[in-house]
Amino acid sequence: MTTIARNTALIPLAAADRLFGWRDHAALWLSLGVGLLVMQVGSYLMPALGTREALVAIIGGSVLGAGLLGWTAKIGCDSGLSSAGLMHAAYGSRFARLPVMLNIVQLIGWTTFEIVVMRDGTVAIGQQAGLLTSTVAPVAVTLAWGALLVALLTGSMVRLVRKFIGRFGLPLVILSLLWLSWQFLGRAHEIGWAELWSRPGEGGMSTLSALDLVIAMPISWLPLVADFSRHGRDGRSALQGTWLGYAIANAWCYALGVLVALTTPSADLVSALLLAQGGLIALALILIDELDNAYGDLYSGSVAGHSLLPKWNVRGWGIGLAVLCTGFALVLPMHSLEPFLLMLSSVFVPLYGVILGRLGGRTDVASLVGASRINAGAVAIWLLGVAVFHLSSQFTPQFGAALPALALTFALARATRNR
Repeated sequence: MTTIARNTALIPLAAADRLFGWRDHAALWLSLGVGLLVMQVGSYLMPALGTREALVAIIGGSVLGAGLLGWTAKIGCDSGLSSAGLMHAAYGSRFARLPVMLNIVQLIGWTTFEIVVMRDGTVAIGQQAGLLTSTVAPVAVTLAWGALLVALLTGSMVRLVRKFIGRFGLPLVILSLLWLSWQFLGRAHEIGWAELWSRPGEGGMSTLSALDLVIAMPISWLPLVADFSRHGRDGRSALQGTWLGYAIANAWCYALGVLVALTTPSADLVSALLLAQGGLIALALILIDELDNAYGDLYSGSVAGHSLLPKWNVRGWGIGLAVLCTGFALVLPMHSLEPFLLMLSSVFVPLYGVILGRLGGRTDVASLVGASRINAGAVAIWLLGVAVFHLSSQFTPQFGAALPALALTFALARATRNR
């Protein structure tokens, strides 16, 4: 007698497994929103923009982008479906396998990139302290981070969020951000607030394109958020917690990146942070927090993988993906692959424009899974959105690319949905 594996990614999560309150959502997404990559992208706003224009883009982009993330979290929580389940509901059970596989590919890429960031940061800290000077140090550090990810993936995601991130990890990260902010605000005071506040931009980036750049970070989490929010008790708390937590983290890290660029001009953000008093300890804490970004990517990738091949459970998928990404981090030139990863991520902006337009506000989302094999209308709108995204970035970069593609796909999907 053969046993058919139960595909838990494509059915609503049981009520007994929905333990997250709004504080859990907020803690998780505040923690996931903090990262060296976010600060680095924040520093890219300078000197193209003036200080005031950069602040407007940071606040506006963080509120809007985190709002989209929160809305998607609500859909996932209300329906109890994973991100793969939402793709099945919107695009049909056969076609949805394509975006699910693309999501796994991008999550493998971003996890590998995160491991490289953690390795490089750890080596920089070690060298600053007179340690890790051996030529084999990068290999050993890479394997150590990979082993830690494997260990985390053998446990419970819910327990990790509620017991570790909320109680211990997040307070330490907030303290490190407060310390770094205090240090660089002190440097800003030495230079002069009036001079920094009135500093004009040198051009090359419009406020709208800067807004697009700020929104890029929260939008990059759209294909993952439902995998976590489905564990929430109610959609309202998922929306509020996710929106608040990520908006604070995104705005804070982007603003800190701008502050570092204004006060400590350097091509290397890690080196600039290490120059701050106590920067070594603060950077070490941020690197530890970077671990949950890699964990989040792997956990979501494992849920997506389980939706494709349910005979492998989520834990098995997670461990396998962690080993694979660690191997890639040892051999691939990840820094040169970043543009490819960003291009791959661009397909998910219109993908979720369609999902929000088709599924937002519905109470029967779970019943749509398996209702059709291919939803031709949704697929056509998505492909149109991908084309608009790339055409906008090429011909009208001053208006950004994510917002036009997202707005178009959402409007068309909303206008053409059944009810």
